[in-house]
Amino acid sequence: MANPIKQLAGETAIYGLSTILARIINFALVPLYTRVLTQAQYGVVSEFMAWIAMLQVVLTLGLETGCFRYASKEGADPGKVFSNAFVTVFGVCALFMACMIVFAGDISSAMGYAGFPNLIIYCGLILLIDCTTAILFAKLRHEHKAFRFAIIKTVKILTELGVNLLLYLVLAARFVEGSWLWLTHFISATPDFTYPIFAILVSCLVCLLLISPELLKLTFRLDGSLIRRLLVYSLPLMVAGLPGIMNDVLDRVLMRFCNADPVNWRADLGVYQAAVKLAVIMQLFVQMFRYAAEPFFFQRERDKDSKKVYAEVLNYFTAFCMFGFVALMLFMDEIGLILGRDFRAGLDITPIMLMAYVLTGILFNVNIWYKLSEKTGFAVWITLAGLVVTIVVNVVFMPVYSYHAAAWGHVASYLTMLILTAALGRKHYPIPYEWAVVVLLVAAGLGIWGLSLLLPAMGTGLKLLVHFAFVLLYLFVAFAIFAIKKKKTTAA
Repeated sequence: MANPIKQLAGETAIYGLSTILARIINFALVPLYTRVLTQAQYGVVSEFMAWIAMLQVVLTLGLETGCFRYASKEGADPGKVFSNAFVTVFGVCALFMACMIVFAGDISSAMGYAGFPNLIIYCGLILLIDCTTAILFAKLRHEHKAFRFAIIKTVKILTELGVNLLLYLVLAARFVEGSWLWLTHFISATPDFTYPIFAILVSCLVCLLLISPELLKLTFRLDGSLIRRLLVYSLPLMVAGLPGIMNDVLDRVLMRFCNADPVNWRADLGVYQAAVKLAVIMQLFVQMFRYAAEPFFFQRERDKDSKKVYAEVLNYFTAFCMFGFVALMLFMDEIGLILGRDFRAGLDITPIMLMAYVLTGILFNVNIWYKLSEKTGFAVWITLAGLVVTIVVNVVFMPVYSYHAAAWGHVASYLTMLILTAALGRKHYPIPYEWAVVVLLVAAGLGIWGLSLLLPAMGTGLKLLVHFAFVLLYLFVAFAIFAIKKKKTTAA
């Protein structure tokens, strides 16, 4: 039997290559956006993306995880499970899309974008395609077709990049010359926030075309009883997932109402989101780990030593994340030059957001207990507690500290959920996590970064050399922690 940790690492690497490439390409758009768009225009893009992210969770109904649960059961017919899930999601999304078309004008006016009703329709189409194809991507993950998954995702993001570059760097000039004007029925004639949304829509259409062979493999043998079981299991995860995603993006929505500067809230949102983008490198590792880990956790559940494996996974995951934190923070002065000059004011929130994403990853590892034990109802209360913390921190402190409150709200929310999840998991589905090791790895990373802040001013070359040595120091400390742990385990 293959080593389970090695299998997980292998699939994580494949998912990771596509996810890293996707994020790098997406990240490559940040210098373009922060130099072509104003702070306020970038803020508009961020607001729309926040709404899309929240609605994606609702419209997929939690059925991605539900499919893994029921397709992995002994004697299950995976094709039937995924077919029923697909039809359910498609029906809900089609109804939502119809509402977007009918009320596009009213919604755009209410949001303060009366001249852009097309954006509402584009968002509806993006949600229709993304949510239905999410079930097909879940099918690929269940079948361990990581390479095909990676190829399609990579082509999607390459398409988004290509359309953005085409619109901003080529077609915008053509519009001024009076050519290609038919496209201005869909986007603005001058470069603005409509271009990124339109580019995402085009990439979704390309993705749908590429994954359509998986759609043709579905049997569509509808089973009302199976759909009910899927929904009973999955809807609590959806309800739990909504506060979860709201923890991630609600601050972008609240800036419209709570920002310290109510007039320039879009500009502050643009600066905040640009700084958050620099921390997304940590988030992308969490995401690529999740793609491989979720089916891995379910499929290893029946193994004799599964709980020990879950605990060991958390140790290595934490070590890697804190290595990333140290490496990013020690070279943040150089990395920050990626942003346009007007957007660099928000760089002081980057370490806060990096640690927030580390906590998110640890939380994902720990919350597997209620998915494995089918006690998904706990997820609702845990994430609602996190959402309450997010709302309180933002509503109380955002009118004074603007996006700095938003960043700290993430940390407070994720830490609250992690503590609650670990405490409940210890009672209902105990997994022998080595919390001392986890805390030591986090403390080592924060300590080495803090030590670097005490260094005296020095020339650029010397500073880079010293900071590189500090990164190596973290690796040495992490290896020492694992060596001591192994020694104690062997002695016991």
